[in-house]
Amino acid sequence: MNRTKGERFAGVTVALITPFKSGDVDFAALRRLVDWHVEQGTDCLAPVGTTGESPTLDHEEHERVIAAVCEQAAGRIKVMPGTGSNSTREAIRLTKSARKAGADGALMVGPYYNKPTQEGYYRHFAAVAEAVELPIVLYNIPGRTGSNMLPETIARLAKIPSIVAVKEATGSLDQASHIASLCDITILSGDDSLTLPLMSVGGRGVVSVVGNIVPRDLKALVGAYDAGNTAEALKWHRKLFPLSRDLLSVATNPIPLKTAMKLLGRDTGEVRLPMCPLDGAGEERIAATLRAYGLLK
Repeated sequence: MNRTKGERFAGVTVALITPFKSGDVDFAALRRLVDWHVEQGTDCLAPVGTTGESPTLDHEEHERVIAAVCEQAAGRIKVMPGTGSNSTREAIRLTKSARKAGADGALMVGPYYNKPTQEGYYRHFAAVAEAVELPIVLYNIPGRTGSNMLPETIARLAKIPSIVAVKEATGSLDQASHIASLCDITILSGDDSLTLPLMSVGGRGVVSVVGNIVPRDLKALVGAYDAGNTAEALKWHRKLFPLSRDLLSVATNPIPLKTAMKLLGRDTGEVRLPMCPLDGAGEERIAATLRAYGLLK
C-alpha cells in the first residue's frame, strides 16, 4: 500500500447532516451526533457540506456549526468542514474561521455556477492555500458545480504543500486513475457505491453519506481492503450497495438520508427549502431499503 500525501484523511469521513428543529439548527442534536460518531469509530467528520445543507445555512450558522462540531470533537475525531464557495474571498473567510475553530482540514468544493476555467480553478484554490495555513481537501463534483476540475489541474494543485487530498465525485474511475498516475495526492471516493472500485485503483477511503447511518460497516469495508482481504471487502460492498443506491437516488441528497434517520429515530428528518420531504411512496421505499439491510423491523 502506497502512502499518499494526505494519508491523515484516509479511511471513513462522514459528510455530516445538519439537524434542524422547527427551522433552526439543533445544536444539541448536532453535538450528540459527534459523540455517536466518536463511539462508532468514524475517522473524520465533514460538517456543512452538501449533506449538511450548507447552501441553506446563513454565514453565521455555517461558522457556528463548524465551531460546535470542533468543540464537541475535542480532538477525539478529526474534523474537516466544508469551506468552499464560488467566491474566493468567501472561501478564504470560511477557511480562516474553520482554522480558528480548530479544524484539522477543510473540504473545498470547486466554485459552482460561475464555472471557472482550469486556470481559474487553480488560482482559486492556490489563493486559499496561500491565505490560510490548513490542509485542504479538494472536492470535485461536476454534477453539482457544473464543470469538471481536470486531472492535470488537480495534479498541478497537488504541488502546493497544503493541498493534500481530493474527494473525487465525478463517478469516473478513469479520472481517478488519471489523477493517481500524475501525482501522489490522496484520493477519496465521493460516491458511497464506488468506494471499493475507487480503492482498487489507488483510492484511500471515502467521504460518505451512508456513514451517517452505518459508519462501522464502511470502516469494515475499508479496513478489509487495506488488510488485503478483497473477498471480505467485496462482501461489504455488495451489502452496502442497495443502501448507498437508494439513499442517493430516490431524491436529492440529503432528503432520503434524513428520511432514513427519521425512520431510525436519529433525526427529525427536517430539511430546509428548497429541499422538501419525500411523499409517502418515497418514504416507504426508504423504509423497505432499511428493512432489507436489517436496520428496521
